[in-house]
Amino acid sequence: MVQAPAAIGAAPREIAPIRFGTIVFLASELVFFGGLFAAYFTLRSETNPWPPAGVDLDVVRPSVATALLVLSSFTFVAGLREARAGRLASLRRWVLVTIFLALAFLGFQLYDWANAGFSVSSHAYGTVFFAMTGFHGLHVLAGILLMLVVLGRMAQGAYRDGNVDGPEAVGYYWHFVDFVWIGLYATIFLLR
Repeated sequence: MVQAPAAIGAAPREIAPIRFGTIVFLASELVFFGGLFAAYFTLRSETNPWPPAGVDLDVVRPSVATALLVLSSFTFVAGLREARAGRLASLRRWVLVTIFLALAFLGFQLYDWANAGFSVSSHAYGTVFFAMTGFHGLHVLAGILLMLVVLGRMAQGAYRDGNVDGPEAVGYYWHFVDFVWIGLYATIFLLR
């Protein structure tokens, strides 16, 4: 186990390897998405007008999708709270609600892609728009798969001993996905 810094005079706390590894992985993901944001703002500073003529993005659907994704963080936290209290059936229900909200988010995103009125090859804006939202969508899909793994492990009897480090690590990942989307939403749909 990795030792976490402790308060002065307190014994150090141990961090489970899966949670520590997730934190390190998310740091690398932050660099990846940072590169996408850097590309977006570089292209924006070099291209006039931005977005190009003919790009008319609806704000209402992405706002609803954003609300669903943010809500999904809260539902996952509710499940973790229940798991820590030993109520695994409730964890299962909250994870299923979270998956449903994530699928709804992806449905909104697919609808927006299909009706964007431009493509990845139309212009630089199209390229960076589809790259940013596409990679984020893949991360949402990966989060859904991780939640399905949690449900599968539960079906095998995992977490009955009170050790919920795996779901906690999935929670770190899910909150990261939400955090990145809030940045993407603000950048693409609000700043323009």
